[in-house]
Amino acid sequence: MTNSDASAGVPRPERERIALFRYRLIAEALNPRLRPRERGRLVREMASRQHEFPDGSVGTVSRNTLDRWMRYYRARGLASLEPTVRADAGLVRRHPKLFEEAAALRRERPERSAAHIAEILRARHGIRVSERTLREQLQRRGLDRARLAAQPRAFGRFEASRPNEIWIGDVLVGPFVPHPRVEGSRRARLFAFLDDHSRLLVHGAWVSEENMRAGQLVLRAAILRRGLPERLYLDNGAPFRNANLERTCAVLGIHLVHSRPGMPQGRGKVERAFRVIRERFLLEAEQAGIPDLQALNDRFLAWAEQYLNVRVHSETGQAPIERFLATGPPPKADPRLLEEACRWSELRRVDRTACVSLLGNRYRVDPALCGRRVELRYDPEDLSRLSVYLDGLCAGDAVLFVVGRHVHPAVPQAAQPPAQPTGVDYLGLVEVQHAEQTLRPIAFRQLAEVGDEDDEDEGDDR
Repeated sequence: MTNSDASAGVPRPERERIALFRYRLIAEALNPRLRPRERGRLVREMASRQHEFPDGSVGTVSRNTLDRWMRYYRARGLASLEPTVRADAGLVRRHPKLFEEAAALRRERPERSAAHIAEILRARHGIRVSERTLREQLQRRGLDRARLAAQPRAFGRFEASRPNEIWIGDVLVGPFVPHPRVEGSRRARLFAFLDDHSRLLVHGAWVSEENMRAGQLVLRAAILRRGLPERLYLDNGAPFRNANLERTCAVLGIHLVHSRPGMPQGRGKVERAFRVIRERFLLEAEQAGIPDLQALNDRFLAWAEQYLNVRVHSETGQAPIERFLATGPPPKADPRLLEEACRWSELRRVDRTACVSLLGNRYRVDPALCGRRVELRYDPEDLSRLSVYLDGLCAGDAVLFVVGRHVHPAVPQAAQPPAQPTGVDYLGLVEVQHAEQTLRPIAFRQLAEVGDEDDEDEGDDR
């Protein structure tokens, strides 16, 4: 279909006038001597201006429209800038129910694209609708995908029915604190676990390293203080999504659940607790000064027990500690089982010399295990002792005889602190000795004696 056929309803002079208006807008940018950067600047400037259109209205022309007009002109000349009537013109008037069905399809699944909906309509009714027309009609009804995606979702309220049914864990980024092993300071991070039913902060600790071992140790301390949770609800951060934490929960019988990315249901309680911590604790801690991480933890523990866990919560109407203990103290976890749950595990094959390697260390195991694939269980903060398991049964301990590491590299907070400086300045001592020898006064009498000895030696030679 040609432009003249498609736009038969528009008078010829009017079409030419519109084409000339469009050409005036893009004429300067069509200069072939312009560089791409200069052409882009001109087009952006033209798109930001207000223009008076041939019908007397005033408005702007988008950058995409100007680029499209430039492509049309380069391909087919001035005639391509004349307005056209699309093949589906009048389709909205003739088939209003067709677009109501398109709107229903978009409401049903907002992720459906206009092209996909147009294909569904063509398959159902045999009517071809352009993607552009369909997109415009959906936008007029407020059903464009960008707007639907921006609408807030409504989440229902949920609360665990009893203490220790669900614990929620998260990490709060805190202030800079002097670091004991490096020069300067690092941001402290609070690993915290909150009981969903009572809103009790079961335990929290400020650490300098945000890694899986820190989260595991804080969870261990929380279990020792408050008992075992039935479910643990965590986000998808690296400290909470790893095989070692999964093993910990599996050994203790805890159901580990991770929130879906972009779906924050159930995390509002811990976020509210973090807001209170920022406004009531961190504000005062920074005002008073934080000498080190230990002092920060001591003050936080005292504040949590004296204020956070004993104040009346606005939603429950009870103090968190009272609601948590309403049915009696929770049963204690088995310390030996908890210790085993917090160990890490690696699979290794025993070589022909009855040895296994782990992180540069060599260990000797039972010779009967040569060629077998065994499980090594260990404390990442003490690599001197490994327990060997074969098919889930303990096969003794591995004996360390080649030491490369004492601590797992993934646990930098457990590394030995640097040695205290002795204050010995060896190069300074050398410099002082050199200065003393250089500045020592010269005895000319000694020089004369040395000269006489040289003369006697020369006479003997003669």
